[in-house]
Amino acid sequence: MTIVNPPSVMTEVRASYAFVERNWNLTKRYWGWELAFFLYTIASSLSVIYIGKAQGTNQDALVLYLGIGTLVWAYLRAVFDSISEMISWERWEGTIEYTFMAPISRLTHMLGSALFSIVYGVLRTALLFAALALFVDLDLSRTNYWGALVVVLIGSLSFLGVGIMAAVLPLWFTERGAEMTFMISAILLLVSGVYYPISVLPGWMQPLARISPATYFLEGIRQTVIQGRSVLDLGPVLLPLLITGIILIPLGVWVFTQAEHWAKRTGRLKRNG
Repeated sequence: MTIVNPPSVMTEVRASYAFVERNWNLTKRYWGWELAFFLYTIASSLSVIYIGKAQGTNQDALVLYLGIGTLVWAYLRAVFDSISEMISWERWEGTIEYTFMAPISRLTHMLGSALFSIVYGVLRTALLFAALALFVDLDLSRTNYWGALVVVLIGSLSFLGVGIMAAVLPLWFTERGAEMTFMISAILLLVSGVYYPISVLPGWMQPLARISPATYFLEGIRQTVIQGRSVLDLGPVLLPLLITGIILIPLGVWVFTQAEHWAKRTGRLKRNG
């Protein structure tokens, strides 16, 4: 009888990196789409910021508030979309069946895609900030950059879990599943206080804001940028983000695995429309 040894940690790490490299190559292949969407993001972000500049009272504070909202939302959307669109990319390339047949765990597959999405989101948001800086002056004199970095790293975990679960939609709905993920991001945009305080929401919607990881992500970034808060002061923000990440990532992998089994049984992997 042949004894099959379980894969080593380094084997799993190399397998995860393979998905990072694969997704990077796909991003380069569709560079035209990336450029078009990036220009759209710049235009929409500037439109929001110029609303703040048009206000005569406390203009600088409002511009900074809206600027943080646009940059944070651009980062979260990049992370969310990158990981939730992986099924669509696999279908376009005709490799989805081969990926699911590969002798690797689904956790390894997801972690590789998640790592790429974070790196992609950081680079894209840095480019967006550089582009916005050409048009708008943002007062970052009080920013605690280390605190902001901690918020980004911990906050990204919770959005990875949401993105993994959103990747189920292209499995369930092969025709327009990728577009349906916008429904999730639209709800998060509405309730998370991206461009306004959650206190202006109707009373019945405010509990939804308190369970959205984007709410705490935005609060943490605004506290470190506008108020210069230290990491020690961010406990009420970081703790919910950490708990959400710990819960949502395993839950997301489990949900995706169940959807994968269902898609295989019903023959939806082979379908491309």
